[in-house]
Amino acid sequence: MSNTLSHLEQIKVDSRYLRGTIEEGLNDPVTGAISDDDNKLLKFHGSYQQDDRDIRDERRKQKLEPAYAFMIRARLPGGIIPSAQWLALDNIATSWAGRGLRITTRQTFQWHGVIKRNLKTTMQAINKAMATTVAACGDINRQVVSSVNPLLSSQHQIVQEWTEKLSTHFLPRTRAYHEIWLDGEKITDEPDEEPIYGKTYLPRKFKIGIAIPPTNDVDVFAQDLGLIAIIENGVLQGFNVAIGGGMGATHGDDSTYARLGSLIGFVTPDQVIAAAEGVVTLQRDYGNRAERQHARLKYTLDHRGLEWFKGELEERIGFTLEPTRAYHFDQNGDRYGWIQGEDKQWHLGLYIESGRLDDTDGKLLLTGMREIARIHKGEFRLTCNQNLVISNVASKDRARIDKLVKEYGLDGYLQQSGIRRHSIACVALPTCGLAMAESERYVPILLPKLEALLASHHLTDAPILLRLSGCPNGCSRPYLGEIALVGRALGRYDLRLGADFIGQRLNTLYKENITEPEILNTLDTLFGEYAKTRTESEKFGDFLIRTGVIPAPTQRLIPIVLDKVA
Repeated sequence: MSNTLSHLEQIKVDSRYLRGTIEEGLNDPVTGAISDDDNKLLKFHGSYQQDDRDIRDERRKQKLEPAYAFMIRARLPGGIIPSAQWLALDNIATSWAGRGLRITTRQTFQWHGVIKRNLKTTMQAINKAMATTVAACGDINRQVVSSVNPLLSSQHQIVQEWTEKLSTHFLPRTRAYHEIWLDGEKITDEPDEEPIYGKTYLPRKFKIGIAIPPTNDVDVFAQDLGLIAIIENGVLQGFNVAIGGGMGATHGDDSTYARLGSLIGFVTPDQVIAAAEGVVTLQRDYGNRAERQHARLKYTLDHRGLEWFKGELEERIGFTLEPTRAYHFDQNGDRYGWIQGEDKQWHLGLYIESGRLDDTDGKLLLTGMREIARIHKGEFRLTCNQNLVISNVASKDRARIDKLVKEYGLDGYLQQSGIRRHSIACVALPTCGLAMAESERYVPILLPKLEALLASHHLTDAPILLRLSGCPNGCSRPYLGEIALVGRALGRYDLRLGADFIGQRLNTLYKENITEPEILNTLDTLFGEYAKTRTESEKFGDFLIRTGVIPAPTQRLIPIVLDKVA
């Protein structure tokens, strides 16, 4: 591994703890953009500069700069939003952004289309709404996600407390965010310090997720650090620890790949912060800072060895990890409809296509949720599958909620097919600079065609995990889809098949760089065979492995301790 820092690493070194010249760029009236170097630093503040790629060529012909705007992402640990906060975040969407509110696959909101002159005002409004965007993006620990299981209210509360503790612990300490966005003044002349991150922060983004068995709705093995909560008789015993998950890859580069996290042991509640910090700081010290495409924790593990990493971790934190505790996952998706929790409160799970809450195409989803937030006395929970739960509803209030859900077309969960209910798509075009193909905008076109195929084989209600991604970077966790389309170019995708239904097996490339007719023809044949020869309760991905359509995976999910599970 080269000791030469990449260009981005040098930007971080020179940034004065993430300040750069962002403030000067915001005040430049000549352009709607900021500099490339500052855009890279802006990610640490929770925002990306983008432009509308649909009109890029036309603007170039007119000798105009691209239609620059900014995406802003909130940091909402565990995706919990009280009603008052929902209304404030909704107001931001209608005042300064475009395309409504979008629920991301990391259990938070994004706003798109914020122009530069409104960026600071929008950031201040988010802060006033008792939220933040700091560290929602960038080479840092990002949004901490956790399981949303309305049935197990007490367990959810226990895990949410740790979600918030971990989120707070890994916030950056630099005062740059407050200086640039909140008051514009330097608070003190004392030098900044980053006791966890150092002045170059992490080599690449870092993600933490907490799952509560038997539901793996956070795809815990896709996280850099995955924690599996072990709860017995309502008491949190601790967490199984998995490290090294990651979904990103690059087309044509076999040295990049998706990887599932590896279980390395168990920690008690009083050990989990120290263990998490140990993993983060080891990645800080040993991650690849010369080749960015190899900078995630998964490559550090595979380069140095899992046993080495575990040994270094135990030496650093000063205690030995216990053997992994027994656990079991039986599902990956969200629960829809009304569910009563242990506390007798009711929770309504809603399906939101691609996570987009907007008032378009005759649908008033954004308005509908606003009206619900005005009367709802509980909270809202966003999910990692881009859906939401109206949570903690008293029995007497259900009818009012139901009336508004129906009135504004939010009741789609009542009639969705099995594949639609388990679909995820990234934003992709027109705003994502990495997108090679459509994703979110392709969902309304593709899903009806897949549903027609499934209906012809009497498989309408079969739950199938479908993931769409406009590029191989993996924001929609496509490598964990029983069926996944990964964009290659406009109208062309890799078809990947064969993940399991619980997030413990990666899929496999089945056909490369194909168009919609071949995708549909291929799946039609496979759906037909599945309908005729599946065993009772057999999921589609498992059927593909059992029948040899997809070879059985050669690499086990958990290469170090699976056989040692107590």
